[in-house]
Amino acid sequence: MTDLHPFIAGLPKAELHVHHVGSASPRIVSELAARHPSSKVPTDPEALADYFDFTDFAHFIDVYLSVVDLLRTPEDVRLLTFEIARDMARQNIRYAELTITPFSSTRRGIPEDAFMEAIEDARKSAEAEFGVVLRWCFDIPGEAGLEAADETLRLAVDVRPEGLVSFGLGGPEIGVPRPQFKPHFERAVAEGLHSVPHAGETTGPGTVWDALKELRAERIGHGISSAQDAELMAYLAENRIPLEVCPTSNIATRAVTDIELHPIRTLVSAGVLVTVNSDDPPMFGTDLNNEYAVAARLLELDERGVAGLAKGAVEASFLDQAGKDRLNNEIDTYTAQWLAK
Repeated sequence: MTDLHPFIAGLPKAELHVHHVGSASPRIVSELAARHPSSKVPTDPEALADYFDFTDFAHFIDVYLSVVDLLRTPEDVRLLTFEIARDMARQNIRYAELTITPFSSTRRGIPEDAFMEAIEDARKSAEAEFGVVLRWCFDIPGEAGLEAADETLRLAVDVRPEGLVSFGLGGPEIGVPRPQFKPHFERAVAEGLHSVPHAGETTGPGTVWDALKELRAERIGHGISSAQDAELMAYLAENRIPLEVCPTSNIATRAVTDIELHPIRTLVSAGVLVTVNSDDPPMFGTDLNNEYAVAARLLELDERGVAGLAKGAVEASFLDQAGKDRLNNEIDTYTAQWLAK
């Protein structure tokens, strides 16, 4: 097969499933760790590779929360957010919906207004400097229970930043039933936010059904266990409900044992709209360009097929129609020029 890495590197892209803290590069993590020496996170960027070697999903959550603890001031939040956009620009990511867990920061003492001001200032500065359009998904950290859900909803509704477009649910799935959060998602949707909970990453298709029926999910974070249920795949395909698939993440957290066994082929073959994403890229030693290359190999795509993946992400995004048209035109123009070489 043709080496698609050069094509992918220049391809204009959208990313829909990528976490705020999980996008902190080793350079930024080490800088934050140096600011806060009481943390157990290594300050040496090279040592971070070993620190980010996960034994299972529970271990990943522990490590992730230790990095969350490095965000102790609004300046830390602003730095992280702006630098994420810089890294995205290097990959030709034009639009991204960044999942943020505000509860994790406000409960650590960052004033809510200062937190919102920090992410919004970074968003506007990044768009002006890098041309990257950022939007926010505020997610409930499921492991923190209903208290976190109540507070996340309050922040999303009452202290709503301009860039907020969706409401999510992250953290572990095992032991965190989706239906308990139904009232929170009902209120968020009533307030005009889109529903994008995680489901079906480390649990079976029943969790995805719960997200659809109880949480009114418009997109599913991960959702890979849907491949185990033909009826569910047919429902997702018929209703054009996208999955936010993150191949390398699934391997890193042991949700999938071998990349060759990844269910992305089954999902695509069933007509499900699959978007490709990086989840927590530096923690998993990847980026969106690499995820596109992995998906292209698994799905046996050529340049047009990869461009189709990119346009699928645009379709599944919450970008306004004018923005979707612009980005789709960019993808088409780039692809046509590449193939004409």
